[in-house]
Amino acid sequence: MYKLFFLSILSFCLACGTASRNSNQNDKYKNDFTSILNNYDLKGSILIYDPQEQEYYSNDFEWADRGFLPASTFKIPNSIIALESSVLRSDTSILKWDGQKRDFENWEKDLTLREAFQTSCVPCFQEIARKIGVANMKTYLNKLHYNGMDVRTENMDSFWLKGNSQISCFEQIDFLERFISKKLPILNTTRETMLRVFLIEEGKNYKLSGKTGWSYNEIDNNGWFVGFLEKDEKKYYFALNATPKDPKRMEKFAEGRKQAVYDALKTMKLM
Repeated sequence: MYKLFFLSILSFCLACGTASRNSNQNDKYKNDFTSILNNYDLKGSILIYDPQEQEYYSNDFEWADRGFLPASTFKIPNSIIALESSVLRSDTSILKWDGQKRDFENWEKDLTLREAFQTSCVPCFQEIARKIGVANMKTYLNKLHYNGMDVRTENMDSFWLKGNSQISCFEQIDFLERFISKKLPILNTTRETMLRVFLIEEGKNYKLSGKTGWSYNEIDNNGWFVGFLEKDEKKYYFALNATPKDPKRMEKFAEGRKQAVYDALKTMKLM
């Protein structure tokens, strides 16, 4: 009986992640990361995890542990669940445009999954969520240990954009590392498809993959950029969460989310 109990606890711990919150929290780059955020008129946290050394680096570990709406970073589990449940078949599956006016012109056409992911087509992924359905969404989120989502019938196509759903920078990295290290209970075909969907750029000795997010809770704007860098057979994970320092100065916000992470990785001599 005790052996079964121990094995159950061990299995649960393995499923819940590999990026341990007990890994060392190093403030070596605290001032550098703060300066980078200031350059883009942002306040928040850049969190970078080096699993080879089991070191987290950040300018603000408390911010990195706070929960925020996942916004479009939820397109990551949404895509995985769609593939696992056969709502979508591959990264080239076509998401049909219904002909309705959308916020951006590049959303007003049929898109592949990868194109919808890269252009962050909100209506596309709302339709995907509706096709998955409440019961399946809850089942898969529980299976993936993607916690903190408030999924109900009435908010099925918006729970990641507004409301009470929350995820932290630490949790974003935990999920990404479980994905990369094959700790998520998903098909290999799903994983390989998502690696193609994720990819942003590829150089001679590196690949950078990730997803941005942007939410507005009627008080302030909140932005994400989460992902991973594969370089020289090593992997590094990042999660930025930030808000504009001045709500009236939004000029740098959209691009600043991504560029701040690029600058941080360059500061660490990883890019």
